[in-house]
Amino acid sequence: MPTSTDAASKRRQTRLRREYMYRKSLEGREKAAYEQKRIIREALAAGKPLPTEVRASYDALKTEVDAEDIVTEKPKTHIDDEYGDAGLLEPRVCVTTSREPSSRLKQFAKEVKLLIPNSTRINRGNNRVDELMESCKESEFTDVVVVQETRGEPDGLVISHLPLGPTAYFSITNTVMRHDLDPPAAPMSEAYPHIILDNFNTELGRRVGNILKCLFPVPRHDTKRVVTFSNNNDFISFRHHMYSKPTHDVVQLHEVGPRFELRLYQIRLGTMDQKEADNEYVLRPYQNTAKKRKVL
Repeated sequence: MPTSTDAASKRRQTRLRREYMYRKSLEGREKAAYEQKRIIREALAAGKPLPTEVRASYDALKTEVDAEDIVTEKPKTHIDDEYGDAGLLEPRVCVTTSREPSSRLKQFAKEVKLLIPNSTRINRGNNRVDELMESCKESEFTDVVVVQETRGEPDGLVISHLPLGPTAYFSITNTVMRHDLDPPAAPMSEAYPHIILDNFNTELGRRVGNILKCLFPVPRHDTKRVVTFSNNNDFISFRHHMYSKPTHDVVQLHEVGPRFELRLYQIRLGTMDQKEADNEYVLRPYQNTAKKRKVL
């Protein structure tokens, strides 16, 4: 029988989700108002007559235009709600696996746990997805990372941001773990790493880069640990290095591992247990133009 604490937690999650969906429903109206204010602002700056489509609403919008600054002139989106505290609070990440993991997947999950600062690895056991997400919300984790496999080879990575989403689904290929590296891997540092996001140029690419970046806390400026996500034809290469400077003009890289390639195939506007959540992006490789289209 659920306790009063469990019931209060569920009511709070329901309220947060309802408020989030309400704010998201306002985005269309706010975007239309933003476009009208942008037209007014540009016409006033250039000293030109107002276009006819905004003359009726000019009196109502002029006060708002005068009151706005460089921060408030842009409309807020659901992305601002999801990652509103990024950089202010350190992320707490839960790392787990699919059910009945092989020894190789367990080892890969351990390396992912070492890779992400402030992360905790838990055994999945027989927990259902909804039970896992509820437990992580109660423990105040900010993200859940689930690694998956096929025949003992890691082939899937799911990143679910709590408590509102989004959830990103990646396929994994060419996994090389630390003990398989040649030359042998450098020791694993626990310093907060610098993050390099290379070639994420589109709006969706910046969205994916933000999801990956927010797994890591803000580093010190002098840390010598570097994590790289490099996009090439929508395949994201992951590399993990330490660097040293023997002299002022020489930099030496030492690979720490693991290394693998990611490919995004879905982003869902919700947490992992919300099957009814809308899809923000779905990979469609069978379309005629899929080979020519670069989404990241």
